Amino acid sequence: MASRPVAVTGIGLVTSLGKGAEANWEKLVAGTSGIHRITRFPTDRLRTTIGGSVDFLLEQPFSATQLSFALAKTAAAEAIQQAHIGKPGDFPGELFLASPPVEHEWPQRQRLDNQAPGTPHTYKGMLAAAGQAGEDLHIDFLNGTIADKLADEFGTKGSPITLTTACASGATAIQLGVEAIRRGQTKAALAIGTDGSIHMEALIRFTLLSALSTNNEDPTKAARPFAKGRDGFVMAEGAGALVLEDVESAKARGAHILGYIRGVGEAADTFHRTRSNPSGEAIIRAINNALNDAGVGPEDIDYINAHGTSTPENDKMEAFGIQQVFGDRAPTLPVSSNKSMIGHTLTAAGAVEAAISVLTLEHQVLPPTINHDDTTDIPLDLVPNEARPADVDLILSNSFGFGGQNVCLVIGRNPA
Repeated sequence: MASRPVAVTGIGLVTSLGKGAEANWEKLVAGTSGIHRITRFPTDRLRTTIGGSVDFLLEQPFSATQLSFALAKTAAAEAIQQAHIGKPGDFPGELFLASPPVEHEWPQRQRLDNQAPGTPHTYKGMLAAAGQAGEDLHIDFLNGTIADKLADEFGTKGSPITLTTACASGATAIQLGVEAIRRGQTKAALAIGTDGSIHMEALIRFTLLSALSTNNEDPTKAARPFAKGRDGFVMAEGAGALVLEDVESAKARGAHILGYIRGVGEAADTFHRTRSNPSGEAIIRAINNALNDAGVGPEDIDYINAHGTSTPENDKMEAFGIQQVFGDRAPTLPVSSNKSMIGHTLTAAGAVEAAISVLTLEHQVLPPTINHDDTTDIPLDLVPNEARPADVDLILSNSFGFGGQNVCLVIGRNPA
């Protein structure tokens, strides 16, 4: 497979900071936090009561599936409009979607039970209950339903792909789109990462994994990537969408190219359900794979858009990987985490942060890591608290997921 750049001609963003790429960018460079107290459901007895929920698209989403679709649709529409590609409802390429697992949780199951009492609380039982309820709720139970709806909405070609690789999913969607274009399968691809999963049961599950911050007193200060006192990530919602194109095809139609996916790298360590291998081998390999695919070396990277979740384990291992790959450059190479402001958008994170990386290239400004109070035990230049103008040509965007699923992207202002 040829390792060659793929053009980005459109981006779309929805996060807890708001709707639209430019609206998000303004708040990111201002160091604004979108983390707030959760009001979607009662949190009285929960250890974590904060999140980066998106509450302005659907007033009361029935399920994570419904909100994830609304987020993806909004981001994709923005990206396609910016790319000026195809006709409305006729996208001339394939769809690669990262979305959370299709599942209904306690409140939805209770509602279905009330509408169709006596059905067993299994997948098949809930599917039957949704059918008996007299609505189209059963569609929400079908794997691939979000991608199918998006394919209908935007007229993408081929079979829509749905994937879930934990917190690396959004970057994996971009990787698959890049690889499909490189091998000549399609001239264009719509890569989307979406996640609207803030529900009571999901919050409890992550709490049982000791993964979430319990710094509820001041929500805006809860996400503290790389800080010494970090205590977990802040669950968030959002979507990022990128229109990817073959470079020659994009130029031939006169498209405005925003940037290039220069390299993709993937590696898995299969060490533990949530922890990284202490050797950091897979993280290091994913970074090196992306650099090699792009045909560049560690000395060529100008900025790292870190995965930076704010968990003690992830931040330590990511910093270790950066130190091993970049060596003497590591302490002075700018590294920042968007999650300090928008929270961790889980399945969507890789795509959201890739879109932000494209904006970083456009504006030549590095978003900050907010909530940095100089107590870090990690010797990196974290672009603390305030955005920084910079000359940026190449960005490494990291995405490291539970289960040791790691994907890195090299995103450039120029094709070579």
